[in-house]
Amino acid sequence: MGIRYYAYAFDADLAQQAVDDPHSILSSDPLADAWGLEPHASVSVATFEQVSPKRDMLYLDKAWSALQSLTRPNPGGTSLGSCYRMFEGNVAMHGLGWEPWVRTILPEEVPVIRDDLCAIDEFRVRTWAETWRSPYGADDEDELRYVLDFLRRAQEFVDSLAVEGRGMVYLIG
Repeated sequence: MGIRYYAYAFDADLAQQAVDDPHSILSSDPLADAWGLEPHASVSVATFEQVSPKRDMLYLDKAWSALQSLTRPNPGGTSLGSCYRMFEGNVAMHGLGWEPWVRTILPEEVPVIRDDLCAIDEFRVRTWAETWRSPYGADDEDELRYVLDFLRRAQEFVDSLAVEGRGMVYLIG
């Protein structure tokens, strides 16, 4: 199925819980939430409609790696306070599986991340895309549309978090 990205919002009063136990904020079956499947079912029909409200969940499919590349600081730069923090991380591979990457972003961190992420426009994405090659073999225009679509979703999600004073826990896995 591949490694995907899921983020779940939490209200400010749950910040300590999100730090102490980020898995308590995450769904036990995020792919089911994203694809409209029955949670934990061995056989289910996908509706491909996200179950969780868009203000509560961000699903970035496999676009997270492109967004990670797009937002990665230049050599010598710092990722503190940048939108890269929202995409940073990778799974730890072992044997036939992996351990997911999980991070908590507190409500007070969200506005700076939002500002950085929302400053990325189509021109910047097109400039970045000239040097980036998709690991999935998609053609350049299809890949560009894919990345721009998921960038806009991420921008809307993080903007909503900032406006509402919420944080998020994300999982890459």
